[in-house]
Amino acid sequence: MERLQKVIAHAGIASRRKAEQLIAEGHVKVNGQIVKEQGVKVSPSDKVEVDSIPVEREQPVYFLLYKPRGVLSAVSDDKGRPVVTDYFSEVEQRVYPVGRLDYDTSGLLIMTNDGDFANLLMHPKSEVEKVYVTKVKGIPSKEALRKLQKGVKLEDGKTAPAKTKVLSTDKKKQTAIIEIIIHEGRNHQVRRMMEAVGHPVLKLKRERYASLTLQGLTAGEGRELTAHEVKQLRAIASKKK
Repeated sequence: MERLQKVIAHAGIASRRKAEQLIAEGHVKVNGQIVKEQGVKVSPSDKVEVDSIPVEREQPVYFLLYKPRGVLSAVSDDKGRPVVTDYFSEVEQRVYPVGRLDYDTSGLLIMTNDGDFANLLMHPKSEVEKVYVTKVKGIPSKEALRKLQKGVKLEDGKTAPAKTKVLSTDKKKQTAIIEIIIHEGRNHQVRRMMEAVGHPVLKLKRERYASLTLQGLTAGEGRELTAHEVKQLRAIASKKK
């Protein structure tokens, strides 16, 4: 049994919030009867219609993608640029990215058609850990790293404390490779954090998301998540809320 608004959202008709609005306004029928009550659960055998159009059920699917640089974390682009859904053209379900990675950022991205799962992972209180490796201009001092670890002030507020580690430095080129671990998901967050401490990002990659890694994949490759991995992600996100 699944909640009615979830079934509508999974079918790609509307977001879950919009689906709730459609239900409240009397646009939705279950087995020929208008349903306006929120939270109603339906079984696979129930006939669901939105404005008299049958809802085609989609099975939830979960994928991991190693997003290359120069690809948008979007389902389409009016400028014709590559998007992450290009890598899932053979998947019948309409998948979309959980959160986003910047156009010039590579690394681990989850793709799904499960709105509840996506919302759980992206909820601020879930505090899902994300590990980035970044090449930056200049060699950060201990003080700069300490600022990142305490949280830095950005235009949209102070960041939560981050974990940082210097992986390598190149004194000749005056660059450094830094590992930074955060659990927030603000736009361009790592880039803005490094800029704030005086070390602009030259290259950025997300190497881990919660318990998931890019092991065995090269840029542009993906794989389906196992049932255990999905269960593990739900547990990690739910534990923090």
